Amino acid sequence: MKTDGIYLGASFALSGPVEKLDATRLPVRGDLAHIRLAGTVFVPHYVAPITYRSGAQGATLLKTPGGETLATLEPGAGFDVLDIAGTHAWGEVTGGGIVGYITLTQLEASV
Repeated sequence: MKTDGIYLGASFALSGPVEKLDATRLPVRGDLAHIRLAGTVFVPHYVAPITYRSGAQGATLLKTPGGETLATLEPGAGFDVLDIAGTHAWGEVTGGGIVGYITLTQLEASV
């Protein structure tokens, strides 16, 4: 039963070691995760994404801000933003794709 956002009577237990998550395929970091992973991974915050689109020139998906290129997004490709810090957004390619960082100047608000 849920009361004011708190589940009463819910039981959670540690059931042994967890498998290492693929950080390039699952939107989870030590501080937050995509809301769809609630109940699957334990982090302090779960976030509902906001969908943006890559700009007219496309966008470069990076492993870390300023780091290795993971993929190049076509112009207009969807990117689900979960966190914005400094000059980069962290999230995943829309539809459960690759996870990484994109420079904010390469993104446009989705209509």
